[in-house]
Amino acid sequence: EEVSRQNFTEACELVTQEDEVAFEELWRHLGLSVDWTLLYATINEHCRRLAQLSFLDLMNKGEVYQTLAPTAWDVDDRTAIAQAETEDRECPGSYHDIRFGIEEGGSFVISTTRPELLGACIAVVAHPDDERYQPLFGKNAIIPIFHAPVPILPTEHADREKGTGILMVCTFGDQMDVEFWKQSGLPLKQLIGRDGRMLPLRYGEPPYESRDPERASAAYAELEGLTVKQAQKKMVELLAQDGSVEGDPRPIQHPVKFYERGTRPLEFVPTRQWFVRLLEHKDALVEQGRKIEWHPPYMRSRYQNWVEGLNQDWCISRQRYNGVPFPVWYPVSSDGEPDYQRPIFAAPERLPVDPLTDTAPGYEESQRDKPNGFCGDPDVMDTWASSSLTPQIISHWKLGPERHRTLFPMDVRPQSHEIIRTWAFYTIVKAWMHEKEIPWRHVLISGWILDPDRKKMSKSKSNVITPEGMLDEYSADAVRYWAARARLGADTAFDPKVFKIGRRLCTKIFNASRFVLLQLDRGGEEAYRLRPTEIVEPLDRAFAARLRALVERAGAALEGFDYAAALQATEEAFWEFCDDYVELVKVRSYSEEDCPGRRSAHATLGLALRTFLRLFAPVLPYVTEEVWSWRFEGEGRLRSIHTTPWPSPEETADAVTSTGADPFVCAVEVLRKVRATKTQSKRSLRWPVSAIEVVGPERDRRTLEQVLPDVLQAGVAEARAVRLVDGPAPEGERFSVQVQLAEES
Repeated sequence: EEVSRQNFTEACELVTQEDEVAFEELWRHLGLSVDWTLLYATINEHCRRLAQLSFLDLMNKGEVYQTLAPTAWDVDDRTAIAQAETEDRECPGSYHDIRFGIEEGGSFVISTTRPELLGACIAVVAHPDDERYQPLFGKNAIIPIFHAPVPILPTEHADREKGTGILMVCTFGDQMDVEFWKQSGLPLKQLIGRDGRMLPLRYGEPPYESRDPERASAAYAELEGLTVKQAQKKMVELLAQDGSVEGDPRPIQHPVKFYERGTRPLEFVPTRQWFVRLLEHKDALVEQGRKIEWHPPYMRSRYQNWVEGLNQDWCISRQRYNGVPFPVWYPVSSDGEPDYQRPIFAAPERLPVDPLTDTAPGYEESQRDKPNGFCGDPDVMDTWASSSLTPQIISHWKLGPERHRTLFPMDVRPQSHEIIRTWAFYTIVKAWMHEKEIPWRHVLISGWILDPDRKKMSKSKSNVITPEGMLDEYSADAVRYWAARARLGADTAFDPKVFKIGRRLCTKIFNASRFVLLQLDRGGEEAYRLRPTEIVEPLDRAFAARLRALVERAGAALEGFDYAAALQATEEAFWEFCDDYVELVKVRSYSEEDCPGRRSAHATLGLALRTFLRLFAPVLPYVTEEVWSWRFEGEGRLRSIHTTPWPSPEETADAVTSTGADPFVCAVEVLRKVRATKTQSKRSLRWPVSAIEVVGPERDRRTLEQVLPDVLQAGVAEARAVRLVDGPAPEGERFSVQVQLAEES
């Protein structure tokens, strides 16, 4: 059923509004740190105005032009597409060896994968240094079936090693054909229409000359109206009947250009399109890429390789209904044809406009599509023509100069690697063309989510998993944990085991926090006000030093946008805190006596909990906010953990001392060996120890002596049971530890 452009656009807007509600609900559930008062859509009135202003600005700068030229065309969507939207797919094909005649006598063989384009051949070419074909240059070849003469010419792009080394140039088989045709001055023979079917034509008139037009037209009549694939099959049959094909087809696998969302190969079809100049600016655009910090750094080379490999200007017009219209009308001549050489542009203050519903300046609506009247440009802009303005849309470029100066260039662009060639590239193009600026200082490149078989998730493969069920099963924090473990630039597999690890971590944070707060509650309100100056015990001071190093390490990782490294460092230190430090300090923190040892333990536990909660908060916002609200919630910005100051190394400054060996590491090594002995003997961890012999170098033994009381209390051993012996430790360890358990508990 035919639907008007206006009705179709309205339907799209309704669907978009419904999707926006669903997405916002999902993103709020995930806890995205977004200012929900600053929403925009790249198709709303504000964005249409900015996109049309951008078009007019580039038009005034001479960076936009319109031309009728062969353009990459998707025959299913029936629209032009840009180079950035194409992809190579490996497809089956065949080489067909076709014998061409020479007008003065003789013949040669051309190997081609596209025999259906035989009638579109405008020249036969070979490399100028190919001695096999040098005698033929300047002569005419005769195309079989259609009996058409075409020149035999030298060209550098002919590959002597490919096929027979001589090939036909058709209008159009690929981009090389397009480039050759543009420079050759040869005629255009277009066989394939916008619907992907063979066009009607007759031989005998330019440009379809033939030495035997009746036979040529009769042969082509069997191709007319067929799809490309059908025409190829029929042409092979005609060649076989004619005796012009040599041997059997040779099956191959070869890359074929497709629209990234298309199902049939692209064709080159002459159409009138709007283009942005890129090819003459490649060096400048490479330089703009160097001014931006890429994370990970090697992604800059992907950008540079893309720019250097460009072979087309940016086609920004699309033959679709829904999109940003071009603010352009054309006079209609007395014979009813649009005069494309005299476009009428909308005034900036009138934007946004839709030339199919808004009247051209200087005309009446009654003159629309009438001789001596006007017509509106029917095309809309490429999606990326407006999405490339994301920074300017937010900064209100051209509309709010002061706001724009404050916000532009922006700081960070997060995006995936497959759209470096589109979103990143086109955004850099627009910023440079409009203001000779970069759009942002940093670009963060993520990978894809892969399914359990390590294949990219996509709707076409029906292997997409939506987050709603995972949020209900594992929690938002666990889903965020899985996402934050993905390193920049690397693809990440969907693995339910990682969600379970994230959920376990959240549970541990919850339980460990309850334990720490229980200890602090025993010390009363004063325990929550203990400062680092109260951290006096060697074990506590050593752990405070580790906290300081962690804060510095995690902070540096986040400053470099390496959130996965920050999470990993924090997570490893947190489990060390739970499994080792808490066990070592537990007895001292339980002390009924308000002594320096207990205050030191409480001060360290409080410092550690406040630090870990804030380090985890960006990844696990819900559980950390909940725990923070129990005891640490304050006034103003201290009310939420997410507006509380980030932990700084200075918070532990009074507690940290520099020593050669790490007392905490020494304590942990001995305690773990004591516990391992109990586990191997299938005894409780509270089972008493009757004797411990620790062998190690003097430096490490002296360090261990500083924390020995905590080790013995955690290991349930008396001081008299310990014997420290001078001697070498096993490789990679500080001590050799022998443990003897008590006979009875």
